[in-house]
Amino acid sequence: MKQRIITATILIAIFLPIAILGGIPFLFLAYVMASIGLYELFQMRKLSIFSFHGLIALILLWIFLLPNHYFDIINITGLSKIELAFAAVLLFLSYTVIVKNYFSFDDVGFILLSVLYIGIGFFYFVQIREEGLVYLFYALFVVWVTDSGAYFVGRKFGKHKLWPDISPNKTIEGFFGGIASGLIVAILFIFFSNIQIPFLQLLIVTIIVSIFGQMGDLAESALKRHYSVKDSGNLFPGHGGILDRCDSWLFVLPLLHFLIF
Repeated sequence: MKQRIITATILIAIFLPIAILGGIPFLFLAYVMASIGLYELFQMRKLSIFSFHGLIALILLWIFLLPNHYFDIINITGLSKIELAFAAVLLFLSYTVIVKNYFSFDDVGFILLSVLYIGIGFFYFVQIREEGLVYLFYALFVVWVTDSGAYFVGRKFGKHKLWPDISPNKTIEGFFGGIASGLIVAILFIFFSNIQIPFLQLLIVTIIVSIFGQMGDLAESALKRHYSVKDSGNLFPGHGGILDRCDSWLFVLPLLHFLIF
């Protein structure tokens, strides 16, 4: 526990000033986090990111992460992000032929889904920050408090397993406790911040965000169970890897942007 607290304190000390500053430093942070997240997914499947397919995957990820106003400035191809993704598909499939299925169709599917999963999540990480710091903090606090509320309520009152095949310790009571905790955050933001969302709408959005934040956590648990790993990485002592810390964000941030902007 002591190690977890020390690591969390250091991470907050690094993240908070960059989040407040925004702009290029925040975009750089998103690039670093997303690249490490993709590396962790490659490691789960025992693929090397230091390879031809790893390089193409990284380039595609970096293209997806680029905010649209920057992409329009530097895009010399005239192709959209989706069209560039299709070009990457052709490269990947051609590569499977060249290496005689040493790198397979299944690997192509895994990499493309990984790039979309990481890329779209962190793209909206940047987009939400550009809409306003208060919206980023709202999303992150709802995720963190939902997670903590689900843990403590589940530990105190949990009797019915939520999804034992995926995450044996999560309970139905904890699931609803997490939602209730998220709603408390929403109420605090209404009264103590300048968030520009009507009260009833914010409550509905918070319920949806809280549910999908927990679903993001379960999805990553399912992924780790499938690949028989305990944590996505060991970057943060006591906390695991980037994906262990950001799994809920990757579900919540795109969804939040769709719901309120």
